[in-house]
Amino acid sequence: MSYQEKKSIISIVTGLLILAAYFTYTYTKYQSGVVIEGDLKFWATSILVFIGIGIVATIIIQIIFHILLSVAIAVQAKVKDESCDDKEIEKTIELEMVSDEMDKLIELKSSMVGFGVAGAGFMLSLVAIVFNYSPVVMLNIMFASFSIGSILEGFTQLYFYRKGINHG
Repeated sequence: MSYQEKKSIISIVTGLLILAAYFTYTYTKYQSGVVIEGDLKFWATSILVFIGIGIVATIIIQIIFHILLSVAIAVQAKVKDESCDDKEIEKTIELEMVSDEMDKLIELKSSMVGFGVAGAGFMLSLVAIVFNYSPVVMLNIMFASFSIGSILEGFTQLYFYRKGINHG
């Protein structure tokens, strides 16, 4: 499995965990009666907090991922050739994490999927308001669609890395 595939899997798992944590947190608060449906301040604050948690978690998890990947590459290099020095290991790590034109094309195509889902969710949230749903529903549709768009972007990257890209 390539570096880019592993990175995509880490992003998908992180996104799923954050989305699940958000819905678990807000659902339990709503079900326990702590918050009423129309309390926009609670819902907006919750979304902002989970956006912040998501950003921090993504950064920390990506740093840990890169450290563990570098250690794994270094260990594999030492196992293959005990006489290899640190310069050779650094070159191997850099070569593993390099991105080429195909990676950029996959990233571009998968980001189109993510933006499409986020845009569709935004439109759906506007339709919800037109049909007199609560602004809370609008906020949650928007948050969910942006999160799901990001997760689907990761799945699309995995698909393209496995299946390849048709340039036609």
